[in-house]
Amino acid sequence: MSLRARATALLASLGLALPALAQETPVKFQLDWRFEGPAALFLVPAAKGYFKAEKLNVSIDAGNGSGGTVTRVASGTYDMGFADLAALMEFHANNPTAPNKPVAVMMVYNNTPAAVLALTKSGIRTPADLAGKKLGAPVFDAGRRAWPIFAKANKVENVSWTAMDPPLRETMLVRGDIDAITGFSFTSLLNLEARGVKTDDIVVLPYAQHGVKLYGNVVIAGEDFLKKNPEAVKGFLRAFTKGVKDVIADPKAAVATVKERDGIVNADLELRRLTLALDQTVLTADAKAEGFGEVSPGRLSLMASQVSDAFATKERVNPAAVWNGSFLPAAAERAIFKK
Repeated sequence: MSLRARATALLASLGLALPALAQETPVKFQLDWRFEGPAALFLVPAAKGYFKAEKLNVSIDAGNGSGGTVTRVASGTYDMGFADLAALMEFHANNPTAPNKPVAVMMVYNNTPAAVLALTKSGIRTPADLAGKKLGAPVFDAGRRAWPIFAKANKVENVSWTAMDPPLRETMLVRGDIDAITGFSFTSLLNLEARGVKTDDIVVLPYAQHGVKLYGNVVIAGEDFLKKNPEAVKGFLRAFTKGVKDVIADPKAAVATVKERDGIVNADLELRRLTLALDQTVLTADAKAEGFGEVSPGRLSLMASQVSDAFATKERVNPAAVWNGSFLPAAAERAIFKK
């Protein structure tokens, strides 16, 4: 008889029991997009064992858009995910009676990465130059969905839209089929360069720099998962925050982790994408003022109102229903900004 078996028998005779072995909580997590540079924010803490240290067994899958991620978390197919806050707000307002509505538990992209991009030969230099132009983007693109907010802030009227699949967006701009596109700045910029366009020949008009203070991507969790596993969610966010610090400290090593997950990625390209994403959405003045992971109640309420109007939702977005910051690590743990 083994030593453990003997101990178990002895304790059993005394009416006692050995403490249960620590169990890992499984967490199915879906990204908003493919395994590109920004995915390092989640792949690094997984690779370094930070989730394991919190007794979590986290599996991370690629996504195909924020809307899909929100829907899959709501269905229970995934426990948590990474998605655009506007997409989450839209789901809440259009599905008020749906069970298990996902909730945002941590802000990551404090500023939306949505932008308008054009070629310098178009003559477009400012938002005002977009009046009367032909714009293009997939129908589900975050920038296109939020266009009414950008247009109102910059008094842009009379634009027409052309829809296409994501791989054709930048190609149609280069061909001259459209005058400008909307997309995530760090994705469309690199896609245009990959199609032979010089950086100096590209005009980028970030929403965040032109009167649109929308938040970007957040970590979301299903309502049921939050209720049943609150400590797991807290542990996930602690591990994630630790990983974010590592990504900021060494982006090149972080991209190597992404390449380990998807060997076909171009490491140099994804390093640029990751650096752009960090600079434009995570390490921003707004994020520093509010604190990494946090939101400003006033700004959140304004976004809820703007999304309700721009997306023509069935009901008004309730900011209190889409955000729950009670699972966040302590502010000291979230201090990612260099002094």
